[in-house]
Amino acid sequence: MLSNLWSLGGVLLIVVATLGIGLWSSRSAGTTDFSAARKPVREERNAAAISGEYLSAASFLGVAGLVMKDGVDALWYPIGFAAGYLALMLFVVAPMRRSGAYTMPDFVEARLNSLSLRSMTTVVVVVIGWLYLVPQLQAAGMALSAIVGFQYQAGILVVALIVHISVVGGVLRAVTLVQAFQYWVKLFAITLPAFALLMVFLVSEQRQALDDPHAPFFQEDTAVRVETDVTLEVGEPVWMTSAEGSGAPGAVYLQPGQHPVRAGSELRFPAGAAVPVVTGSAADNESWLRPQQDGLPGVLETYSVLIATFLGTMGLPHVLARFYANPSGTGARRTALYVLGLLGAFYLFPTIFGLLSRLYVPQLLVTGRTDAAVLLLPHAMLGNWVGGVLAAITAAGAFAAFLSTSSGLVMSLAGVLSSRDVLWGRTMRFGSAAVLSCAVPVVLALAVDDHDIARSVGLAFAMAASTFCPVLVLGIWWRGLTAAGAAWGMLTGGSLVLISALSSYFADGGWWSQLAQQPALVTVPLAFAVTYLVSLATRSRVPSGVSRLMLRLHAPDRLGFVDSRPTAESGPRQGRHER
Repeated sequence: MLSNLWSLGGVLLIVVATLGIGLWSSRSAGTTDFSAARKPVREERNAAAISGEYLSAASFLGVAGLVMKDGVDALWYPIGFAAGYLALMLFVVAPMRRSGAYTMPDFVEARLNSLSLRSMTTVVVVVIGWLYLVPQLQAAGMALSAIVGFQYQAGILVVALIVHISVVGGVLRAVTLVQAFQYWVKLFAITLPAFALLMVFLVSEQRQALDDPHAPFFQEDTAVRVETDVTLEVGEPVWMTSAEGSGAPGAVYLQPGQHPVRAGSELRFPAGAAVPVVTGSAADNESWLRPQQDGLPGVLETYSVLIATFLGTMGLPHVLARFYANPSGTGARRTALYVLGLLGAFYLFPTIFGLLSRLYVPQLLVTGRTDAAVLLLPHAMLGNWVGGVLAAITAAGAFAAFLSTSSGLVMSLAGVLSSRDVLWGRTMRFGSAAVLSCAVPVVLALAVDDHDIARSVGLAFAMAASTFCPVLVLGIWWRGLTAAGAAWGMLTGGSLVLISALSSYFADGGWWSQLAQQPALVTVPLAFAVTYLVSLATRSRVPSGVSRLMLRLHAPDRLGFVDSRPTAESGPRQGRHER
């Protein structure tokens, strides 16, 4: 109970600090600053803000949970999340900044001169944003449930309300400062506990090593309550005691194999008992430490994850808009390089939490809620006030992850929904658009479980990679792209991702089930192919001014083909060499 109070205090502190900084910063911003950064933001601060907005619940909680459950195969997720900014730096951010486009719909209209394609792009932006918001709210519900015993649904509603308040009362320059602050909070909240817990592990007399070929075991008598129906995979025979709700109260001897357990069951394991795991997880440490134990299906899933995360970053709506705060294309590229370094430093530490959690909180392998490992590990390793303080720090970092990513997404979506592109020429009040931006993901999050947050985020990355990545890459580097090619490419890639996501609920295992959950290996190449072939078939529809626009995208900044900073008062201005 004391640990829960410490964690709740950390959560309240980060919420108050976030709202306070936002309100204090917004007082110095004029009305023209709303939804657009009117003055340049320093590259280092913008990089910290982008990192703070990008490091979501999937990074802070999900990566550690996947490492705990899947072992070394899960390390491809942080690699892909960070490497996505390498693709951004090389191919997108500088030309995108020189184009003068603030959002993806702005870019497709400027590049392909099509209002209908702009409307279609706006719909895709909203879909990607909603898909990305759902796992953030799932993580919030799970975190409040793990910290203070809130109902999963209550946690979702609480965080949605806080995000709505912070977005409606803030401006982009305030959000920049808040998100930069939240990056450093998240970095501190993951590094300090990781170093402290690693030191505790090194000086303790741990009875099982991570390279022990056997299954992890319970170090003391442990009671585990299962909240959802699961199928446990038993690698070593184990005695356990089942309580009411399990259907078979009393002592049970589990043979190696798979055993279904109903929601509401409470299982009690004696000290030294092997830990059964939810089906699909690595049952023993030997397979946990070896990559690609699933053979070809595992290889296909790995490549699919890498393609989705590496190419999907450039299609996230809240990421591209942040680079417009840079004064030039060169500054945008330099910011992306800084972001790559900041993300690389952060992702070292969730891995440590994942490794230690397999030894100290193995009960999460039984319930499948491994995403709570970061929150529960400090108290499990240190049952005193030091563990409580570390738990409060990690809880604060987790809520900084929810708030920064969710607020950035909601603000981007609200800006899109309040434009004329959605309601057929009509506009919506920003506050109403913010409510709608939150409401749909809240309903979706309430309808699904909270398992594997990082994999859920992977669906949004797959959607972005299969829709916007071909349009951005071909639109920037190939003058032959047409509006018809872009439209059919987005429609093909987006439809296939949604069909795969729906079919994954009905797949009965095997390689098809894994590919359906991570479809980018198929959908991204098909989207590129359709975009290219349809553009070739409609080459007569290439916009007439494409050569001049391509010159703007790729000419060095010092030549001045595009003005470095439009102002709110004058609107977008032409460069010295534009007509």
